[in-house]
Amino acid sequence: MWRKPLALTDVARAFLSQPPPHKPLPRMTNLLGSIQFPAAMPFGEDCFTREDEADDSIMYRSPILCTHIDDDAIVALTKHYRRTLPATPPGNAVALLDLCSSWVSFLPPEFTPCRCVGLGMNSFELGENEQLTERTVHNLNKGGALRLPFDDGSFDVITNVVSVDYITRPLQLFEEMHRVLRPGGVAVMSFSNRMFWHKAVRIWTEASEWQRVLICSLYFRLARGGEAFEAVEALLITEPEGHDPMYIVQARKPGAGSQEPEGRQSPSDTDNEDGVPSMV
Repeated sequence: MWRKPLALTDVARAFLSQPPPHKPLPRMTNLLGSIQFPAAMPFGEDCFTREDEADDSIMYRSPILCTHIDDDAIVALTKHYRRTLPATPPGNAVALLDLCSSWVSFLPPEFTPCRCVGLGMNSFELGENEQLTERTVHNLNKGGALRLPFDDGSFDVITNVVSVDYITRPLQLFEEMHRVLRPGGVAVMSFSNRMFWHKAVRIWTEASEWQRVLICSLYFRLARGGEAFEAVEALLITEPEGHDPMYIVQARKPGAGSQEPEGRQSPSDTDNEDGVPSMV
């Protein structure tokens, strides 16, 4: 257990003290309209330490076959993917990378990209995921400079489900996400309030739910000096009667195709959790 709270800089405190746009948080509305972002990372290295610093591969020696979020949260996430991901007609060339993948990816069953790559920690988990066409075991928190094992411009979509809280080098990861995305590609990060607490970074465990939205949004805003992503938005997508809150932070890589993709399926559903600063 941590002996004392994180010592945050004035810039970090000012950033995290910004209030949510409304209490309770509105659903299906961009939450970042009035948020001011710092020009550089305000969080020190201690913010990305964890209660358990043992190699993550130890924890994942045995498969962990759980969904981490409840059924309503899964429904909300799949609906969001259906609204957001590009169409995949027969003969499509769409490629998706599911970071921190496991035995399920929560993609709509009709979403059938020609390439669906899962990068995760356990080969058995990945083998159980029937939506994947390729599987890669890779530890994002281990080694020297973080580099994803893919060529530049390989993917149209990157997804990450309830795992951004475990990343100890988030800016490096988001810069790598930019590298492997094609111009106009979208990255969708989703999270709830559940986690393996001992493996999540301290800035996440000591933050409120609203502050976690700010933190994840900041990763997008600061990657490559603020030039990696555009159209950063944060959404609360929790189902109206849902228990587990479900948040989305997503953005696009600038370039060709940055406009809304044609052929997207848009079922009509309007998807609350208030948040107050806890570390300031």
